[in-house]
Amino acid sequence: MNNLTKGLVLVVVILAIGLGLVVWKKKVGGSANESFNSMSREEVEMLLADVAKSNPAVLKRFSEDPDMKKQQLDNLKELLAFASEAQAEGLANDPINKQELENIKAEITAVNYDRDLNKDKGPMPPFGFITEDQVNAYWGQDSQPKTGPGAFTSFMEKIGLGAPADSRTHEEEFQNFLDTKIALLKSGNPDMKDREISDDEKKQARDIFAKIRIYYNEYKSKLAAGQISKELADRVALQTKLQEAQFLARIYSTKVADKLKVTDDEIAKYIADHPELSKEEKKKKATEILNRAKAGEDFAALANEFTSDPGNKDPKTGELQGGLYKDVTKGKMMPAFEQAALALQAGQVAPDLVETDYGFHIIKLERALGKKDGSPAETYDVRHILISTGFKDPDNPTAREMPINDYVRNKLETEKEKALLDDIVAKNNVTVPTDFTVPEVTEEQMKQMQQKQMQQMQQMQPPPGADPGDGDKPGEKPAKPEPKKPEAKKK
Repeated sequence: MNNLTKGLVLVVVILAIGLGLVVWKKKVGGSANESFNSMSREEVEMLLADVAKSNPAVLKRFSEDPDMKKQQLDNLKELLAFASEAQAEGLANDPINKQELENIKAEITAVNYDRDLNKDKGPMPPFGFITEDQVNAYWGQDSQPKTGPGAFTSFMEKIGLGAPADSRTHEEEFQNFLDTKIALLKSGNPDMKDREISDDEKKQARDIFAKIRIYYNEYKSKLAAGQISKELADRVALQTKLQEAQFLARIYSTKVADKLKVTDDEIAKYIADHPELSKEEKKKKATEILNRAKAGEDFAALANEFTSDPGNKDPKTGELQGGLYKDVTKGKMMPAFEQAALALQAGQVAPDLVETDYGFHIIKLERALGKKDGSPAETYDVRHILISTGFKDPDNPTAREMPINDYVRNKLETEKEKALLDDIVAKNNVTVPTDFTVPEVTEEQMKQMQQKQMQQMQQMQPPPGADPGDGDKPGEKPAKPEPKKPEAKKK
């Protein structure tokens, strides 16, 4: 299934607290008048009840871990605050966004109504009990002659006085639905910008749209007549609210992304204000080693003694490599590193230190760029000594060492994000209760979840002799682009 079809097919996310209700770095409700600045105790308990059914292990951890509980409630506040801010700034009234909010409400309602209506009829795909006759009848309504109120609407349109907001035909509603889905898909994926939808894809989208609207309209009629249970109505309202909030929050987070960017000047100032991040001592050490190498000391011995490059140790034997990387293809290393290396003659040591995000490099070219042993690719051999300028976050014992600039950028971005989030939550007076009851997770629920996971794993296993997949040979890992870095593994 191609990306566009996937974008059109209905996917309803069951929001689970354990999975996080807001993911800031990831940059698709009621009506645009929906209020997002609060959650009631009943709504939180309803949400937790859904988590109990879908993932009791997560709920158990939620009930036992105060830090997790606080974090997830904060995430929920942030989600609602972003949605409220998007609404306040009029983003919900944009034609595309307004149509998508309508789509979300219809989709959530239809899926839940389908499950409730047909819960005792056995397994069936979503909307599987809607017949072809029902779908044909839905589209056939557009061709019915207009009499009564419909005739009055047509007359009003002809004399230029307009028509009610819901006067669109089903075909017009579908076209609005399709145009919105495509617009959102293309705006979120530049690779799809020039993609055209095929007739088959449009047919699939048209069919699922009709089924959604059939159940959506049926639900609304029954709700108006008092024939929908309070439990179902509350569940539909909550899921709609959360999905709409998620959509609006994503739009708003994209809008404010520029406010959170950290400039090089800000990074330089932070480093200057924090002596513990200074690279001067590392640079001084690297300069001393460079001078020794230029004076003729054994480069390989210096590398084995001083380099912080983890690639200097053979992963199988543990033998030190003297800083050597053999048969390096052009373009494999970082640009500054490679430029300095290829400017040398074989046997020369670079006269100056080379700085990259990883630290200071002392470089010696062993073999100039050229073809070797009949190989079609040009390669070269190079040695280097790395004096790392990496920094490990002192507040995170499990963190890995990273380039200082990356550490500072991440830290400043996090601080800007928190300040913005705190401001928006306070500005919109978002409230989420803390005095709710968490459903108890039973041993039976845990066993059922484990059995379900086992069944899913078994279903994912291919049968003996099955094709391992497009483009993959048996036992071969999918190819991945290799990042440019001086710590390339020695061949």
